Amino acid sequence: MCNCGSKRVAYTQQYPASTHSGLIKPETNTGDINFEYNGKTALSVVGNFTGKNYRFNHPGAVQTIDARDAAGMTLVPVLRRIPAYVQGAGSA
Repeated sequence: MCNCGSKRVAYTQQYPASTHSGLIKPETNTGDINFEYNGKTALSVVGNFTGKNYRFNHPGAVQTIDARDAAGMTLVPVLRRIPAYVQGAGSA
């Protein structure tokens, strides 16, 4: 007969769950990143981290994406990361 349950209890008492210090905490937003849609119609994408729905209504549409979702967005072929608008850039 297996006695796995008591081994599991002993293990969890010996090695309690730890926090992942050094990693970005899920509630921490490190900024927003702009993406431009270069497809032919419209596109909806769900952020793989936040679960937020991002809607690009037409070609050339720009959406501000939570930085935690940005890595997944770079894998979508019709989305392109664009630099954030810097106020006053290019004006003399």
